[in-house]
Amino acid sequence: MAETATETEAKWYVVHTYSGYENKVKVNIEKTIENRHLEDEILEVRVPMESVVETKNDKTRVVERKLFPGYVLVNMIMNDDTWYVVRNTRGVTGFVGPGSSPIPLTENEMKPLGIKVENVSVDFAEGDTIKVISGAWKDTVGVASKMDFNKQTVRITVEMFGRETPVELSFAEVCKLN
Repeated sequence: MAETATETEAKWYVVHTYSGYENKVKVNIEKTIENRHLEDEILEVRVPMESVVETKNDKTRVVERKLFPGYVLVNMIMNDDTWYVVRNTRGVTGFVGPGSSPIPLTENEMKPLGIKVENVSVDFAEGDTIKVISGAWKDTVGVASKMDFNKQTVRITVEMFGRETPVELSFAEVCKLN
């Protein structure tokens, strides 16, 4: 899949939020993108998470924890409109950078966050039957209904409790069924 001009111009920026407002800010920015039709300018909003093993009352469990509390990552083309939309979202205190000029993350800063810059190629496409090779859905077979190359995810539909249910999986968790 060829990259569009939009995808090559977009960069990742760090947005500072009130502590505990990260997910609300993400949802609010996504609603604004939809309402103002800015899908081509603000491509993705992320709250980076990490899995942590937590022991409480002799019980061990894996929980998701925010990697950077108080921060949200936004993949966008920086211009007056997008800056205004993000900066004026409820819960946002500003962009990370000197004064009012946001500085995008470098490729090296993005690698540990699991954000890949290089092009991704997979051996399947929308409409192909694919098999899940790892994770909770291992050995499940489904049809690829939507692919997101920015997030490197594929959506398949699986049958659960007698209903068709969409499941989003990483490209690394699936392969084409021959």
